[in-house]
Amino acid sequence: MSDQQRVKVIIPTPLRRFTGGEGRVTASGETVGELLDALEDQFSGISERVREDHGEIRRFINVFVNGVNVRDQNGAATALNAGDEVSIIPAMAGESAPCAG
Repeated sequence: MSDQQRVKVIIPTPLRRFTGGEGRVTASGETVGELLDALEDQFSGISERVREDHGEIRRFINVFVNGVNVRDQNGAATALNAGDEVSIIPAMAGESAPCAG
């Protein structure tokens, strides 16, 4: 992928220790999985926080491409295009209980 085909990646605060504190980075990949591989090449250790050993995205991590959750598409095989914006979002633990009225 050429530099013109790179995508923007939004890095959540807990993973910024791998990116030198950067909240936005760019990387290349034809799919989300390839993008995660490229991020690992640039920022060692980040991929294992996002993916399981078999390559699928961890259960408590959401990855969005242009605002659409990749779980609603093809998971790590979701295709990427130049200029896409990928957001990595850790799922929030716990839910607030409804208020008793």
